[in-house]
Amino acid sequence: MEEKKLDINSIIGFVLIFGILIFMFYQNQPTPEELEAQKAEQEQIEAAAKQAEEAETTTTPVQEAQTLDLNDSTAVANYKGSVGAFGFTQAAEGTTKLENEVLYLEVSNKGGQIVEARMKNFVTYDSVPVYLVKDGNASFALNFSANDNRVLNTADLYFEPSLSKSGDNQVLSMKAKVAENRFLEYRYEIKPNDYLVDFTIRSQGLNGVINSSKPVTLDWDMKGIRHNKSVKYENRYTRLTYNHEDGKISKLSESSDLDEETEEDIKWLSYRQHFFSSILATKDHFKTAELSSKNLVEEEGKDVMFTKAYSTKAPLELQGGELSQNMYWYYGPTDVKVLDNYKELGLVDSIPFGWGIFGWINRYVFTPFYDFLSSFLPFGIAIIVMTILVRLALSPVTYKSYLSQAKMKVLKPEITEINEKYKDNAMKKQQETMKLYNKAGVSPMSGCIPALLQLPIFYALFMFFPTSFTLRQKSFLWAEDLSSYDSIFEWTTNIPVISSFYGNHVSLFPILASIAIFFYMMMTTGQSMQMQQQPGMPNMKFIMYLSPLIMLIFFNNYASGLSLYYFISNLITIFIMLAIKNYILDEDKIHAQIQENKKKPKKENKFQRKMREMMEQAEEQKKAGKR
Repeated sequence: MEEKKLDINSIIGFVLIFGILIFMFYQNQPTPEELEAQKAEQEQIEAAAKQAEEAETTTTPVQEAQTLDLNDSTAVANYKGSVGAFGFTQAAEGTTKLENEVLYLEVSNKGGQIVEARMKNFVTYDSVPVYLVKDGNASFALNFSANDNRVLNTADLYFEPSLSKSGDNQVLSMKAKVAENRFLEYRYEIKPNDYLVDFTIRSQGLNGVINSSKPVTLDWDMKGIRHNKSVKYENRYTRLTYNHEDGKISKLSESSDLDEETEEDIKWLSYRQHFFSSILATKDHFKTAELSSKNLVEEEGKDVMFTKAYSTKAPLELQGGELSQNMYWYYGPTDVKVLDNYKELGLVDSIPFGWGIFGWINRYVFTPFYDFLSSFLPFGIAIIVMTILVRLALSPVTYKSYLSQAKMKVLKPEITEINEKYKDNAMKKQQETMKLYNKAGVSPMSGCIPALLQLPIFYALFMFFPTSFTLRQKSFLWAEDLSSYDSIFEWTTNIPVISSFYGNHVSLFPILASIAIFFYMMMTTGQSMQMQQQPGMPNMKFIMYLSPLIMLIFFNNYASGLSLYYFISNLITIFIMLAIKNYILDEDKIHAQIQENKKKPKKENKFQRKMREMMEQAEEQKKAGKR
């Protein structure tokens, strides 16, 4: 059978098909009038939803049941009776603001905890300010027993605020008092232009109030607030990450409904919400902590407001009957350039660069390299330039792979002859094929090894694009956000199976990448089809169609920057392989060289000799069994 080649007519045909596809997408786009109507309808839906949400919030506040009516003397008396000695504190509703150029915090008198944390310089996909704490989605408290047998939770206590300055820093002291000079204090200190807040928990004169024979437990709960266009995609990169056991970085599951762990020697805990993180770090480490992460996302939808529910329970040690715990709060972007400023805490390790060598390549090669390119190039152009340079750097690997395919092509007639001669004896066929490869100096695996060498690059970039903060909300061509999907057509109707796997939109870059992968597979698998005749080899034709299909479906919801990279990468690889085929490799010379190799005596290595002996023994046993 004549082998198919990718001639100029085939190329023109594929280009025309590609043009027709683009034309069809263009023709099927809604008219400006339809777009305006859809936009107006969507605005009405969102306005109604927002109004309903505001009405619900007004009628049922998060902590309405726990709010103390200060004008009700009976309620005040009941409160003081329930908190025992801490009833000395003057109960007063209200919050205190702490802010700098990048971060806005509100700390409530009730519980002394942060009840609002807002990023000043960032907005969500729908232009709403990015909140990490808001409307009761987070709770921080201490649970402890008093000597009068009361079990108290600081979330129920009122704290007295005192705001001051320490140089350029703002300092907020929140005290729950049992006497004027005896108290439990939360101390917050915020620096200019900094996302890190110094946080201290200490007590003074409470050694006769807190029951030291029972544990004091820190409870930190949070539901991650949605920030991205696709909540399922955002949820994929939303995880509880922690540093423990002298620098070991571990994570709870990002996909299971509920994941729970009990760990030791905790240095910091990160409640990551894709591109933003809430981190609690401690100078003294938590000896143990019970951690949990619960998935809150079942289906894609604009009404899904939270991604995961995180929880931490960590016992605190008393020193002489008193509390003294020095910690830090970090509310800010999951950005290597920001987190790298806190080297002593190692917070940059909370970024999901990938594991092992893949993460090393991502962190120390691609991240700084792309930051450098994007410092003077548009973000999409920077991806293209980086892709070109990466492919050129890997071109020797591509050459080795194509050279191996060319050698296999030259040997195809002889392999076909062996297959026909020993078609009823698989063992002998395999044995003779290996002899031919050995005499010709050809290894069928030599084409696979270069591909394996590219896997670290592939995986590192697979992790880089979806998690690179630099790409967040950066546009290129039709893609509004290179860190999210590049939708060219959307619908609201839920289609069973399709909506779950593909989504309710069509992204263009994955389509282009799929077409480029198909052309690439046509070129590479066309050279390797004869290997299907070898036992155990995969169906190359099936793989040729499967790979583009996986790209088309799976990457429809992924970062458009990643699909752009694969599209450009495969285009460049196609051009490199065409250049190698037409201008660098000479199949006649390869054939002549193979024939020369076959004339030379070939010395077997130990592995080859062992394999030959095993196959000969198997052949002898097979013959003996037939007698």
